[in-house]
Amino acid sequence: MSRIAKMGVAVPQGVDVQIKEDQITVKGSGGELKLAPNDLVKVTAKDGALSFEPANETREANAMSGTMRQLVNNMVVGVSKGFEKKLNLVGVGFRAQASGNKLNLQIGYSHPVNFEMPEGVTVTTPTPTEIIVKGANRQVIGQLAAEIRDARPPEPYKGKGIRYADERVVIKETKKK
Repeated sequence: MSRIAKMGVAVPQGVDVQIKEDQITVKGSGGELKLAPNDLVKVTAKDGALSFEPANETREANAMSGTMRQLVNNMVVGVSKGFEKKLNLVGVGFRAQASGNKLNLQIGYSHPVNFEMPEGVTVTTPTPTEIIVKGANRQVIGQLAAEIRDARPPEPYKGKGIRYADERVVIKETKKK
């Protein structure tokens, strides 16, 4: 059995988990998330904890049990605490402005770049060069942060662009004569 799946998931107080044949639903203060279960994994709830076991002894079922455990754990953490990604803008004149569910970026192009936030995701800009994306669904937050970064990834010679807060950009040495 997968080492990850052996750990199980502790369900904190205030989080409601419903396991049905066609759907796993997790509700909490941060919202409601749903996941379609895999046929290779048996999910059981007992004493405020969830356990995951492979349905058979195949390698795929063993691997999927660990994957399902982590996906459900991310759902439980998301609806109770939430996830966030921080991005920084580096460059002269680069700035971001959040208004409602839209993010407007001035990142050195002749036009502004706009992003529409999906439902359940909030974006804030504490300073004009800092973006914080928050929400309950870890996959959506990560994908959205990657799309924002992809609008102007950091370039290797001056380091200008949009980068994650913990990202380290290696600056290349310029050409010598």
